[in-house]
Amino acid sequence: MSVQGDLLSVPRNLRKNPRLSMWLRMDRSGHAEVASGKVEIGQGILTALAQIAADELGLDFSQIVMAPATTGISPDEAVTSGSLSIQDSGSALRHACLQARAIYLAQAARLHDVPVESLVVVGGDIFTDGHRLTSYWELADDALLECDAVAGTAWGASHDRKLIGQSQQRPDIEAKVFGRYAFIHDLVLPGMVHGRIVRPPSPSARLREWHADEVAAWDGVLAVERDGSLVGVLATTERLAEKAAGRLAELAVWDETETLPDVNGIPAWLRKLPRDSSVLKASPTPATPGTTTVQASYSKPFLKHGSIGPSCALARMQDDALDVWTHSQGIYNLQRDLALALDMPALAITVRHVQGAGCYGHNGADDVAFDAAWLARACPGQVVRVMWSRADELCWSPLSPAMAVDIEADVDVAGNVVAWREAVFSPGHGLRPGRSTTSTLLGSWNLASPHPRQESVNAALADGGGSERNAVPIYDFPSVNVLNHRVLNVPMRASAMRALGAYANVFAIESFMDELADRCGRDPLDYRLEVLRDPRGIAVLNAVAERASWRRLRGERREGMGCGIGFAHYKSMGAYCAVIAEVELTHEVRVKRLVIVVDVGEVINPDGVRQQIEGGAIQATSWTLLEAARFDATRITSGSWSDYPILRFSQVPAVEVEIMHSPGLPAVGAGEASIGPTAAAIGNAVFHALGVRVRDLPISPDSIVRAME
Repeated sequence: MSVQGDLLSVPRNLRKNPRLSMWLRMDRSGHAEVASGKVEIGQGILTALAQIAADELGLDFSQIVMAPATTGISPDEAVTSGSLSIQDSGSALRHACLQARAIYLAQAARLHDVPVESLVVVGGDIFTDGHRLTSYWELADDALLECDAVAGTAWGASHDRKLIGQSQQRPDIEAKVFGRYAFIHDLVLPGMVHGRIVRPPSPSARLREWHADEVAAWDGVLAVERDGSLVGVLATTERLAEKAAGRLAELAVWDETETLPDVNGIPAWLRKLPRDSSVLKASPTPATPGTTTVQASYSKPFLKHGSIGPSCALARMQDDALDVWTHSQGIYNLQRDLALALDMPALAITVRHVQGAGCYGHNGADDVAFDAAWLARACPGQVVRVMWSRADELCWSPLSPAMAVDIEADVDVAGNVVAWREAVFSPGHGLRPGRSTTSTLLGSWNLASPHPRQESVNAALADGGGSERNAVPIYDFPSVNVLNHRVLNVPMRASAMRALGAYANVFAIESFMDELADRCGRDPLDYRLEVLRDPRGIAVLNAVAERASWRRLRGERREGMGCGIGFAHYKSMGAYCAVIAEVELTHEVRVKRLVIVVDVGEVINPDGVRQQIEGGAIQATSWTLLEAARFDATRITSGSWSDYPILRFSQVPAVEVEIMHSPGLPAVGAGEASIGPTAAAIGNAVFHALGVRVRDLPISPDSIVRAME
């Protein structure tokens, strides 16, 4: 394919990191080393990016080595989030590799006095008229790529893409399946010691009395540290560090206050809080006689990440320089916040990414990195390893914000929507490091001179927003008015989790669409198609209906069985996704089958897309059926799996994923597209089975009973 017309400007992540040498280099041993600021958290992004690089450089997949993300070496691509890695990093890498290819071909043409148009690359070897001339490896010179990216429309000779669009096996899967992969929890460095933080018993607690002499005298305890209400211990072994931290917790005396709301009244509490309001869409409401106003309210609770592997980090302070090993999703953002929290120059801190348990959002990875760095100052030159406990992970990592969504519609006598009005109430969905003039790292809020606690904020609407994500319906109604209320003064630390506000907003919109269809006796699929004008959305809905045999499922009425549909265009600019859920209700709600159709534009790795869509749907099933953070007036109480259940393997539904082919369209991410539609499909399927509408998540047996009442 000729490289023409599709790279008229430099992609934004490449504009921010224009030096080509930050993205790749040719190694004389016969491979290209490729860097990305996006990190692997289980989503397979490094495999897809390697496919892009290989095709655009004319290499085999095996000739690409993806370098671990490291500050000062890798490009700064902010945070791996928002299903943006393919869209942003992929486009930047494609552009950089095409320009690098052109530079190397121009060098070969100059050295061998041949027209550059005659050159082709096959596996790194450069040919002219069928004869091998040279290779990347023979020409390898880092100086060639010490230049900035430029816009270009015709770099190098035409070539075929052999890997993009083809399923590529991930190099890391086999080792992970058989337990041989070294995650950050497995990392052992010379002279390593172990640290633990003694957490306050509640978010507002302050340390009044600290009795450390007994523990400090134990053999093997290297240091007991305190700065305000931030306290911790260093020991020669992990077991001793845990024991010492436990004893210190018993000896500590804390002052606590009741700051948390009634866990059973969250939606009403959200509506009463101070707020920062914004208009997402506004249009005049037509004066239509004979309309009826229909209203409904929906909610989701605070959720926890529930990462299987607790957060872990390693740090070493040596000669005023700090090295940190972390599974953070934003190494440069973490570097900036560590500099603020520790009062150090950012350039004195090197942050290295090491894979950890996937979290898909802002969990404790950044916070535990601060813990390790803070403790590392007590033993210069030694590596300090800190791993959170299960209770730390469940009670202290940021929560996904609770949300309340109120919708009302004016409908005519035929049941058609004349006017749609909607209001969203939620804390902001972002409190990640590196985006403020003060630190958001948990430990920095407990120092004697603490960094001030901050309100969570939302991403810019142009980037998809936060609580307002997918709040504006995709359907073509005559009048649409949508308000977003970012509520303030929330005592819990709330931040990003997979799909942000789209989970609750899509659940609410798609549930309400089903309620409107049921009210006028129309099929839920037909009701949507009649007011949908987006051709890609229509195609996805029709495809999922055909694959799942929607008409047959809706026509069959079996006791305790139901099917429902959910649909969204993620962020209104990302992937299109439609889900049909089949549920069975006995003593519990069991999702038997999920049929999903997705359109992500150009597909890089079909297997990767399927895995992401399937994983998102399974996680959404867990949220929708089981998950809710619990707390009393003072403390978050769900600190174990018995208190915070997640979906078990025996409860995982069968998932079928079909990918619509949209060649020529920009590639967009898949990691978050199935979240909202899955929740809505499950809720609508429960209504189909029982005739009972559950509007407050999770859809548990208790919530069904409350809805019946």
